Amino acid sequence: MPERRTVALVTLGCARNEVDSEELAGRLAADGWELVEDAADADVAVVNTCGFVEAAKKDSVDALLEANDLKDHGKTQAVVAVGCMAERYGKELAEALPEADGVLGFDDYADISNRLQTILNGGSVEAHTPRDRRKLLPISPAERQSADVALPGHAQAAEEPAPAPADLPDGLAPASGPRAPLRRRLDKSPVASVKLASGCDRRCSFCAIPSFRGSFISRRPSDVLGETRWLAEQGVKEIMLVSENNTSYGKDLGDIRLLETLLPELAAVDGIERVRVSYLQPAEMRPGLIDVLTSTPKVVPYFDLSFQHSAPDVLRAMRRFGDTDRFLELLDTIRSKAPQAGVRSNFIVGFPGEKESDFAELERFLTNARLDAIGVFGYSDEDGTEAAGYEDKLDEDTIAERLAHMQRLAEELTSQRAEERIGETLEVLVETVVPLDEAEEGEGAYGRAAHQAPETDGQVVFTDGAGLVPGRIVTAKVVGTLGVDLVAEPLGLELEEAAG
Repeated sequence: MPERRTVALVTLGCARNEVDSEELAGRLAADGWELVEDAADADVAVVNTCGFVEAAKKDSVDALLEANDLKDHGKTQAVVAVGCMAERYGKELAEALPEADGVLGFDDYADISNRLQTILNGGSVEAHTPRDRRKLLPISPAERQSADVALPGHAQAAEEPAPAPADLPDGLAPASGPRAPLRRRLDKSPVASVKLASGCDRRCSFCAIPSFRGSFISRRPSDVLGETRWLAEQGVKEIMLVSENNTSYGKDLGDIRLLETLLPELAAVDGIERVRVSYLQPAEMRPGLIDVLTSTPKVVPYFDLSFQHSAPDVLRAMRRFGDTDRFLELLDTIRSKAPQAGVRSNFIVGFPGEKESDFAELERFLTNARLDAIGVFGYSDEDGTEAAGYEDKLDEDTIAERLAHMQRLAEELTSQRAEERIGETLEVLVETVVPLDEAEEGEGAYGRAAHQAPETDGQVVFTDGAGLVPGRIVTAKVVGTLGVDLVAEPLGLELEEAAG
């Protein structure tokens, strides 16, 4: 009987990383590893790191050190770093953090089982050598689909997946196409992310992501549909399409409007009740895409728009496009088609050269935009980015002052936007129900409406959790707010129960 091997995956960062972790889990489960939730119960703790900004990198290092502490008083024998920080820094991270027994890049994912086994046996695996992944794919998008390059969430282009073995573990999605990965769910949430593409062709001056995630490449619609069907069989009710830039989907497949065709097909998958699209570029929004997002049943009118700023001079320095008035016109167009549409965005303050008038222009935009969720970040240099070499940098005190001001404004504005929804009737996906014996006061239930994405946009707090179960979509009326969160009363449940 083969020796029992256990592994835990600790995931930091964005929803794309969560998908990558489930791909790694699928590969490991297919090779006989037992997946456990707690790193203290695992022979190997795999930390899927984030390398986006300094705060995320610090969180990743802290997670690696925390996992390393388990080696002194837990079952854990090895700690391995994967993910964006490992890909971005590789050997540099290995030298700075000897507590990590391995630092593996994306190229190691296809052979992750053997890499972990070698480390568990006391051997060494050479730390990943970083390289600019934009140079690994052809410049022409049309030529990228046939390239043999490791793409997390896509599997390998050169792989011809063998037939799934008869003893494939329960809950494992078999690879069904040349870029369809194995996948194993790591939780029982009724919501799951589906990777639509990887990489980015944009060259925003503040962003290092393309250098370690690579150029943009779409997943084929058949693979996205196949994975969605499998997720529906696992009980998933809502899928969220993720990538670095969903508005570019299909350009390397010969059809920049492919997303408009794919969305209705995903919404038609049996068992799927809600399809959400994230990571949209304002400069690439098309009338046809807006129409599909605002009129297709089960596709929620949700717009995660990457504005970043609204002052023209700052946007040009960021190598982005638009201005306050054009952005407001875009929002007016969306709301003319779907008045209840949800809109969120992130913004950078204190960018090099940002004048007080630019800051005031951003404030004008936020005051008029009526966004449901706002993320605000202070500018900091990122290794290898164009903006890191810019002159006219603002001092840290000025950035901190502007950040604090804009965060206060964002909190006030999003609370006001939530209050505007009092009286609205919403369709809410129940996500969490606290049993009566565990709740402090009665039974609590929480969910999300169509305008609220997982983890980032607030939630709906039900006034009464009786009869609610995770995964159920219920009609509810908003009766109050708690900051950005909505308080809602379920409607019609008694009639439903009686009819049932």
